[in-house]
Amino acid sequence: MPHSQTSAPRDSRLGVRLARGASPWLLPTVATAALSLTRARKSGRWAAVAVPATALAAGMLWFFRDPEREIAQGRVISPADGVVQSIMPWKDGRTRVAIFMSPLNVHVNRAPLAGTVTSVEHIPGGFVPAFNKESENNERVVWHFDTELGDIEMVQIAGAVARRIVPYLSAGTKVEQGERIGLIRFGSRVDIYLPEGVEVAVEVGQATTAGVTRIDRD
Repeated sequence: MPHSQTSAPRDSRLGVRLARGASPWLLPTVATAALSLTRARKSGRWAAVAVPATALAAGMLWFFRDPEREIAQGRVISPADGVVQSIMPWKDGRTRVAIFMSPLNVHVNRAPLAGTVTSVEHIPGGFVPAFNKESENNERVVWHFDTELGDIEMVQIAGAVARRIVPYLSAGTKVEQGERIGLIRFGSRVDIYLPEGVEVAVEVGQATTAGVTRIDRD
């Protein structure tokens, strides 16, 4: 997928920026809500449909929101909104920081460092809840970035409801720290592997904000 600077869709009435990749879910729900509201004036049956349809459309607009962020200073910043689920030393000396994203979080992920995308690999798998240990075998996309700290690996993991991960960039693309790189639909998880010698600054249970929360410590 070539890198594109095309802006995300925007709801002009609400002034809300919406995530790229949201259209297949968002457009049908909004269209159904609009149709049911229009016909509800003349039909009680349509009025009964309008209430849940409108609520679903509002929920979709909230879920696929993509707010602007003032990117923080630091070597490694969080790629995801969520809560730190685990911090685990890896056999090769790296440290894995796993961030669980609930359906209430913003699900657009951001680059943890500036650099070049060296690979974006989709790996098929299951769809167990992202907070479950077995979620490591879920559908996922594995990213590698060539950065000032060397190779940085990041993994987007689909959850029980999320059945699609949408990468925005492809291998060979230069990326700025905090730049939007992809979307995971609905509850999910993002893992980032810190190189050996890089100390973790966050704790298990701590809330993170993509592009804002610093992951490493000086």
